[in-house]
Amino acid sequence: MFKFLEGKKKLLVYTPLIIYWIILFIATTLPVQSVPTFAVSDKLHHLAAYFVLSVLLHLTLLFQRKSEYLFNNAPSMAIIIASVYGALDEMHQMFVPGRFAEVLDWLADLGGAVLGVVFVSFLIKKLKYVPNFN
Repeated sequence: MFKFLEGKKKLLVYTPLIIYWIILFIATTLPVQSVPTFAVSDKLHHLAAYFVLSVLLHLTLLFQRKSEYLFNNAPSMAIIIASVYGALDEMHQMFVPGRFAEVLDWLADLGGAVLGVVFVSFLIKKLKYVPNFN
């Protein structure tokens, strides 16, 4: 699976990250009245959204070949990038009608980011993939 992704990383790794991040930004910019409601806690929405973001970030950092530092620290960097973005997004929501910045939302974002990295790390071990910067 990972070898296949490496060969098509622009199409299958980078593009989904960019598209997903744009959708995530747009979704968090909509006023609350415009957002469809579901019978699930908004914390689960945050957790799921940042789980996906973190999986895509982790894969992108593993498959990029511009920075060995980012490659070697892909798990922690994916969590840091996702959690910093989550904090900035919470601050941004203070200016969106009907939305609020909440520390608990950011903690759910952070939890999703950690779970996403754990998931990718599990797949790497399960599929016996050995990432190599070269």
